[in-house]
Amino acid sequence: MNSPVERQLLAALTQLAETVKTMPTTNSKPNLLPIFSHLDELTKQLPRDADPTLLHYLHKKSYEKARLFLHGRDAENQLGNCRHV
Repeated sequence: MNSPVERQLLAALTQLAETVKTMPTTNSKPNLLPIFSHLDELTKQLPRDADPTLLHYLHKKSYEKARLFLHGRDAENQLGNCRHV
């Protein structure tokens, strides 16, 4: 992970994962739309030479896979319906 945008993406993906974890135990459900919008904006800011695997995950909204990828843990990702990890 090199670029500032990738670091911001990882922060937003981590925030999303942590927010989702709290959902079963909270009375008021969090609004995830602002996080999704932020992720979309950050995805648009990635440079043209960004890793194609990361772009694939983000465009397919495979946010957990993108988070693992940015953590350098892409090997933990499972094969998806699109035949891509």
